[in-house]
Amino acid sequence: MALTATIFKAALQIADMDRNYYRDHAVTLARHPSETDERMMVRLLAFARHADEALVFGRGLSTEDEPDLWQKDLTGAVELWIDVGLPDAKEVRRACGRARQVVVYAYGGRAAELWWQQNAETLLRSDNLTVVNVPQEASRALAGLAKRNMQLQCTLQEGHLWIGDGNSAVEIELQNWKQGATPGR
Repeated sequence: MALTATIFKAALQIADMDRNYYRDHAVTLARHPSETDERMMVRLLAFARHADEALVFGRGLSTEDEPDLWQKDLTGAVELWIDVGLPDAKEVRRACGRARQVVVYAYGGRAAELWWQQNAETLLRSDNLTVVNVPQEASRALAGLAKRNMQLQCTLQEGHLWIGDGNSAVEIELQNWKQGATPGR
């Protein structure tokens, strides 16, 4: 018997002062049975950081050739491709050919650092790629906010993020390992 995804719902209030974006989003997250709360919450962080009415979650871990989040224009062309974790460098380069902008949110502490050391030379050649590291303390603290029904507030200002649920908050200072040439986040 196959395991099914667990559904999480988040009422996400976003105040992005860097982009002058102030909106509420009702987000439904399907957590794959092999996905951790930490990874799911990093996906939610990526959504908050790039929030837009056209930004949607991909079909999940078991779907190849589809990102964790993406945004398409009205013609169906991929404007933004977001991967979470430590993706294969070949897959990232392929995504860079398919999308105007690609962002990878790496997390996992030492594992993320090793992934970057092994793949930096290849990935630095992609002009439209941004690689961001989520410090391990922050990603683990985000996992602590995971609940089946979440009410979260997210504030972004000068590159800093704060995500809280009314009882506790996580401050996140992302580390830019590579900034893509394409304007954006």
